[in-house]
Amino acid sequence: MLPRERFLKTLNFEKPGDRLPMVEWAAWWGDTTDRWKTEGFPKDIGFDASLEYFGLDNMTCIGVGTGGPGCPQPASHGAGIITDEKSYEAVRKYLFADASIEDLVKTAKGIKERHDRGEVIIRIWVDGFFWSPRGLLGIERHLFAFYDQPQLMHRINDELADFNIRALNALFPVLKPDMVGFAEDMSYNNGPMLSREQFDEFIAPYYRRVIPHIKKHGVKVLVDTDGDVTSMIPWMMNAGIEGVYPLERQAGVDVALIRRKYPKFLLLGAYDKMVMSKGEKEMRAEFERLLPVMKSGGFIPSVDHQTPPGVSFANYKIYVKLFREFCEKAVR
Repeated sequence: MLPRERFLKTLNFEKPGDRLPMVEWAAWWGDTTDRWKTEGFPKDIGFDASLEYFGLDNMTCIGVGTGGPGCPQPASHGAGIITDEKSYEAVRKYLFADASIEDLVKTAKGIKERHDRGEVIIRIWVDGFFWSPRGLLGIERHLFAFYDQPQLMHRINDELADFNIRALNALFPVLKPDMVGFAEDMSYNNGPMLSREQFDEFIAPYYRRVIPHIKKHGVKVLVDTDGDVTSMIPWMMNAGIEGVYPLERQAGVDVALIRRKYPKFLLLGAYDKMVMSKGEKEMRAEFERLLPVMKSGGFIPSVDHQTPPGVSFANYKIYVKLFREFCEKAVR
């Protein structure tokens, strides 16, 4: 069975004939592969060849970001590039650019043949309505803006929604992705970074505008948000979101609990990256923890974020061996 068929069957709560998909939704940190190259991993190898080397299914992310050509960059991580409506006006000409949509379509055309043949799973990344204002305002100012600058927040998300619709409407005639993921990162180890009221006012209305343009093509809609997302799941379902990733274990996320409470909510990730440096016994125990949910359908197991550099090349190969074993067990 080809990767794309496996992936779509799993998202539709159908059992693939051979095994569940084996994907690295975010692959590996550069520091991780740099380490592996000192331990026997081929030195001159690209992303696609790396996946083939390990026997993983090819899941490729294509995306369209808010900032277009020439857009100013923040002075430091999390600093932002605007402070108010006036400064937003100054950078607005660089945002939501046609050139970004054209790049997305060009990328889609370049991978279309392999996708049509079922060899490649395509995940499209779109900037979400928590993520994008934070990138513009900076981390701290963004959190205050829910209270101090609500008009600006709505304006940014209104224009972002229009941009996302334009991008998706340009993409779908060329290539229908296998899932759409809104980039958000709106939860952390202790839960959401905003209240239900803020979500319903500033985030949900814009999901409801964009999501119909995705669902009319039969494509599943998920959200990428780190940390403990558990309490946010009903909020997201109410706005039309169908699943979430990466379900970080070190934040306390319990996928078995989520599956019991929300049996048709899609799950991607959940494998605790923190056990991967410990050895086969610990890695096997983690797969045993996930196996009942793997068998339930609608769950694509994957490392719950990028594989960290503390994981040796030898241990990663053990992980992949166990990954295949348990993905086969899940469909038997």
